[in-house]
Amino acid sequence: MSAQQSVPAEIKTRRFVFLLLDQFSLLPFSSALDTLRIANRFDKSPRYSWALASENGEPVACSNGTQIVVDMGLDEVAREDTVMVSGGLDIDRCSTKKVMNWLRREARKGASIGGLCTGAHTLAKAGLLDGKKCTIHWENYDSFTEEYDDVELTKAVYVIDGNRFTSAGGTSSLDLMLKLMATRDGEEIANWVADQCLHTNIRTERDEQRLSIPTRIGVRHPKLSTVIQMMEGNIEEPVSPSILAQDVGMSTRQLERLFSRYLSRSPKRYYMELRLQKARNLLMQTEMSVINVALACGFASPSHFSKCYRAQYDTTPYRERGSQASKTA
Repeated sequence: MSAQQSVPAEIKTRRFVFLLLDQFSLLPFSSALDTLRIANRFDKSPRYSWALASENGEPVACSNGTQIVVDMGLDEVAREDTVMVSGGLDIDRCSTKKVMNWLRREARKGASIGGLCTGAHTLAKAGLLDGKKCTIHWENYDSFTEEYDDVELTKAVYVIDGNRFTSAGGTSSLDLMLKLMATRDGEEIANWVADQCLHTNIRTERDEQRLSIPTRIGVRHPKLSTVIQMMEGNIEEPVSPSILAQDVGMSTRQLERLFSRYLSRSPKRYYMELRLQKARNLLMQTEMSVINVALACGFASPSHFSKCYRAQYDTTPYRERGSQASKTA
């Protein structure tokens, strides 16, 4: 529900309007909202207020099924308000024409607009991130880059670019809100709120979303980490294991032994799994044709792509696309 406190004359309250899209992720939204609630306890002054909105003013379900009652529909907001689009699953379907027109209208008035989790997709689809830097959850990174050439996508936990800001999801919205709070009201209140949240390490725009490669794979081997980083950076045009081995100063056989010892698979198999994972993300999150997905993941032949995909996921790319379409129908 909206904050309902009187405001002392010396403090100007900043209002946030959270637009909750169907199937939004609860954690990014609640992390952002609760920083405002806690901040109002700092000196018992309501520095912040908020309102929850949905496309039709009706309760909206988040991705875990919980229904959230909202305060408003797509009503006009004040220029001084900050709009936060909270996204989650099936974001393309939820980025409706009605939602985008509302966002464009508020942007023309000069409102600050942000996106939590996949909310960045909605902002980009509305054209509000053209020429801007932004971020989105790493799982949606590939599909976003394929769709929006005019947006500079980063892998940071959050990005602030003028009056546009985005956070990648999860607890990153907490870091974003603390930064906005520190800029407006000072580091002291931001640090106090962080302590209240037991958030002992406030991240910045220089911090990336994902764990380091050694932490992710559970292995601290510098040459193995370097090779995996090279693989992840060359999905569309795969590099042969012999060249990868040469680039880190070892033989192909040594590289194969390294992968077998630490990852229980060959370099070729590991590389294939990375490419197929990207392909699956693109099939499920974009409207790219199967052929274009194959090319984007380094497969010159659609038949070879289909064969590899079936071996990995026990279905074909075409059936994967069809099953996804049936879920959103």
